[in-house]
Amino acid sequence: MSSFEDADTEETVTCLQMTVYHPGQLQSGIFKSIRFCNKEKFPSIEEVKFGRNSNICRYTFQDKQVSRVQFALQPFKQFNSSVLSFEIKNMSKKTSLMVDNQELGYLNKMDLPYKCLLRFGEYQFLLEKEDGESVESFETQFILSPRPLLQENNWPAQSPIPEDGGYSSYFTHRTSPTEMDENEL
Repeated sequence: MSSFEDADTEETVTCLQMTVYHPGQLQSGIFKSIRFCNKEKFPSIEEVKFGRNSNICRYTFQDKQVSRVQFALQPFKQFNSSVLSFEIKNMSKKTSLMVDNQELGYLNKMDLPYKCLLRFGEYQFLLEKEDGESVESFETQFILSPRPLLQENNWPAQSPIPEDGGYSSYFTHRTSPTEMDENEL
């Protein structure tokens, strides 16, 4: 028997692809600590943190508007599932996270859908999960978008999340003109 026949079958690995955008990304070096286009592998027991504190966070942003720890991604396996899923937890006391249209306050968490738009401040992340067979590890991959993701992916236009907290009813309840009969005045 050859060594080829004896070799372990290599499992595919779940990859969380993150396309990122910030309006000041070219001038300020906000993403300078992130290696774009390279895949990074992590054990599935590891929680991956994002923020500005390089002693705590795996991915850091060079921006004082970002919390020391902004959010965390934790892989897990759904009951009766053979693939990894991810949950996201907001770690910022000052700024809410928006996952699609769901607002997460401090320490709120939720399961990530396969594809979603994550926003805080002026940051936009398009997160897309590609399933793999391995439950022992996962990968991340970053892509820098030259354009706002809200426009590029035809997501509904929404206001940025204010740096001092969450959305107010002014931002979340948009009204559009309605047609009225002149007799209704």
